[in-house]
Amino acid sequence: MAIIGGGPAGLMAAEILSTANLKIDVYDAMPSVGRKFLLAGKGGMNLTHAEPFNDFLARYQSHASNLTRLLNDFNPDALQHWAHGLGIKTFVGSSGRVFPKDMKAAPLLRAWLHRLRASGVSFHSRHQWQGWVDNSQHLRFHTPEGERQIHADAIILALGGGSWKKLGSTGAWLSLLADQGVGVNALKPSNCGFNVTWNAYFREHFAGQPVKNVRLSLACPHKQGFKQAGEFIVTENGVEGGVIYALSALARERIESQGYAEIHIDLAPDKSIEYVINRLAQARGKQSLSNYLRKRLHLDTIKIALLREVLSLADFDDPAKLCTAIKQLPIRLTSTRPIDEAISTAGGVRFDALNDQLMINQLPGVFCAGEMLDWEAPTGGYLLTACFASGRAAGLGALTWLQSQQDNF
Repeated sequence: MAIIGGGPAGLMAAEILSTANLKIDVYDAMPSVGRKFLLAGKGGMNLTHAEPFNDFLARYQSHASNLTRLLNDFNPDALQHWAHGLGIKTFVGSSGRVFPKDMKAAPLLRAWLHRLRASGVSFHSRHQWQGWVDNSQHLRFHTPEGERQIHADAIILALGGGSWKKLGSTGAWLSLLADQGVGVNALKPSNCGFNVTWNAYFREHFAGQPVKNVRLSLACPHKQGFKQAGEFIVTENGVEGGVIYALSALARERIESQGYAEIHIDLAPDKSIEYVINRLAQARGKQSLSNYLRKRLHLDTIKIALLREVLSLADFDDPAKLCTAIKQLPIRLTSTRPIDEAISTAGGVRFDALNDQLMINQLPGVFCAGEMLDWEAPTGGYLLTACFASGRAAGLGALTWLQSQQDNF
């Protein structure tokens, strides 16, 4: 039994299979497994989310129906219980996100790998999958010692998406599966930043600064739009950060359909437009307009700079247009940042190319799990939970298929 990919989905599949007294080999292209998992947890490992389950499912948007069974079978509560079984205590943060008590990924991964090795799972690092040998059950790997060919009775592919190539998620598997006639969709950046055409002065003086306490909205014809409070970061090339990542799927679709996505930023989300108008109705005397905005509305330097960046000089001096912009400042997103900068990816193996047990219809005995599948979700524990759940489902599917093969002889 070969599992290709040592991230959360592949390791969860290995755990399921390790209960069946099988010879299990996990192959990973990197020097060690779980590289992306460790980096994702560097700032605080967000395992899952504790919101009501129907709300949780809704976060997967158009992909929710494909993932419902998997997430029902391994829901956020089950994930927490699993972590507790590894000796990792969890807690629910004020936002509803679930974290290990020590906020770190490394202790969980160490305990998990120890349990897997104790169960007989073998790990093979620096094994880069190259596909099959003449359409047989023999797999080809590039290793530091040259090409290696391996026979496997069943295969679980858990190779990740196409972001963070330095950690092993290259997306090279896409063409290997397409060449076998497997239905796949192109990989696209998700939970990503976007390009904005800033002027040189703004880019030089404000890149890297956070814009806090705002509300972003994005209207979209024919479907529900986006509106969410949060913060983001101005970058040299555009914008990134929490609330930008949350709207990335919708913004990407708008860019694909019309060439750009226009978001609107409420720079004073806790104040009504009437309040803003009244506060700016008083004469400013000899104060500069920037100091006036700072004192009357408590707008900080970066928010005022954004107003100056977007508005013409005439509009900036027009009280009516200025008040409107403070509550609804338009920013045009021209394109996504490169896929390798994204936190995750959309696209991959289509669900209609798989059976209910995540086996590829075109390739009996070959299963897919994790970010290889065509789904996406926001950050906040949703990505990891679906990776764990799909790895578990693929492991169970492989067990069922192997048993069916034995029963046929």
